[in-house]
Amino acid sequence: MKIALRRIHLPLGAFTLEVDTELSAGVAGLFGPSGAGKTSLLDLIAGLRRAPSALIDLDGRLLTDTALRFAVPTRERRIGYVPQDLALFPHLSVRQNLLYGTHHRNGSPERLVSFDHVTRLLEIESLVDRSVGALSGGEKQRVALGRALLSGPELLLLDEPLAGLDRPLRERILALLRQIHAELQVPMLYVSHHTGEVVALCEEVLLLDRGRVVGQGPPGELLRDGRPGGYPFRQATG
Repeated sequence: MKIALRRIHLPLGAFTLEVDTELSAGVAGLFGPSGAGKTSLLDLIAGLRRAPSALIDLDGRLLTDTALRFAVPTRERRIGYVPQDLALFPHLSVRQNLLYGTHHRNGSPERLVSFDHVTRLLEIESLVDRSVGALSGGEKQRVALGRALLSGPELLLLDEPLAGLDRPLRERILALLRQIHAELQVPMLYVSHHTGEVVALCEEVLLLDRGRVVGQGPPGELLRDGRPGGYPFRQATG
């Protein structure tokens, strides 16, 4: 994966998101305190927000260029997004939630995977006829992942997907994410403010603090002893 995030300028109330960089790892992380601008950056990539200035390019495919007044519609970006609230449809069954992903496929043929493959990979075959309301937190996370994967994404955006889960579940889903990347070769951009998750999963990390990039590189070098080594993070709002 190579994603260019250039000339990004987005006012966010208490501060302005300012990013001008590229990410090239198969699994990259966005790390920083709550309110640092991580979710806002994901929303820009997904086409859910617009900025006064931004150029976003995914593997040579232009998604946004405000200078050209160009923006690919959200549904045509070939991006799977698992937001913090998971955005599952409570009135639909697990099967119907998963099939929603297949109805919005627009990725390249090599990114398309079958319903049976995804449910087997995520170990949710026995859940498909249940209602979403009857699922545990970890089960909902896997269903949301499955729906995103079934859209055949060129890039998978994960916004703190392990928030609220206990340690055993976090470790299990981290292992699933590693397996998904290894087996399906889907590039991922992973948001977290937990160093252990980023170090365990990501090959490259972008450190954000109050909307500014304060570091970029391998997580093992930037995040030392369970904290951002050498970077004075501040608690942000917005």
